[in-house]
Amino acid sequence: MIEKLIVLEDVDPIIFYGVNNTNMQLIKALYPKLRIIARGNVIKVLGDEEELCAFEENIIKLQKYCTEFNSLKEEVIIDIIKGNAPQAEKSGNVIVFSVVGKPIIPRSENQMKLVEAFNNSDLTFAVGPAGSGKTYTAIALAVRALKNKEKRKIVLCRPAVEAGEKLGFLPGDMKEKIDPYLQPLYDALQDMIPAVKLQEYMETNVIQIAPLAFMRGRTLSDAVVILDEAQNTTSQQIKMLLTRMGMNTKMIVTGDMTQIDLPPSQTSGLVQALHVLKGVKGISVIEMNQKDIVRHKLVERIVEAYDKFDKEKKNVLKEKDNESINKN
Repeated sequence: MIEKLIVLEDVDPIIFYGVNNTNMQLIKALYPKLRIIARGNVIKVLGDEEELCAFEENIIKLQKYCTEFNSLKEEVIIDIIKGNAPQAEKSGNVIVFSVVGKPIIPRSENQMKLVEAFNNSDLTFAVGPAGSGKTYTAIALAVRALKNKEKRKIVLCRPAVEAGEKLGFLPGDMKEKIDPYLQPLYDALQDMIPAVKLQEYMETNVIQIAPLAFMRGRTLSDAVVILDEAQNTTSQQIKMLLTRMGMNTKMIVTGDMTQIDLPPSQTSGLVQALHVLKGVKGISVIEMNQKDIVRHKLVERIVEAYDKFDKEKKNVLKEKDNESINKN
């Protein structure tokens, strides 16, 4: 009799073992000659050396499947242990799979361009209206790079512009004050990484979410860095972050030019960066529009209505300026 310990890595044991340990019970039934004990993320196995080696090989295959698809069904377990290829529904356009096993794919032409730009460029700007999937697609790409071990960490940051003076009135320490503002980033991650694994990543700083100001003085190497809501950065802030890039790092900068919350006298760092860096080799710019909006159908109509209102307002102001010039 030989004893072996197998440690499950990069998977949520709850998903791997199944509800009420149904997956583990099935695995035990398929290996009646082995004594199998599962505790936490460790599986202890006793038995014949040859069968134990086959068991370990299949557990590694199951673990790999579970990591990629964020799910493990009984039919998949049976297929893998019997040596058959699991009938997984997988498209070539899938970025990652959600925590419920649903494929996350580019849902518009420009989202697809963002995926291609990420693969080909170290720095990518994704600019477009609310709901066009800029941030969600960017985070999916970062999660894929982490799962494939292409990068060692993910760094997500936002400028805390809208929070401004209101931060002082919020309860708690700095993290508790900032967390509500960073919630959209947490929401996207929770869609793609099982809760237990996400908590572990956060505690070990494999995934870091912080206000932009916390990035000063750092060198971000072997990472995917995402700057969200970049339209609210100052020229100094965006330059500071862009120059944090270290070796083997990719950066995605997202923003919406129609939602700049800076004082009117201050130039948006995103606007300036796009102008200054235009044509620089190794940088891609993806411009999204209303056709890319993937939220509720009303969001596209709301964006169009506000665009129309802004244009009419500008025309009225222009007419008033012309009248004033003519009078003078």
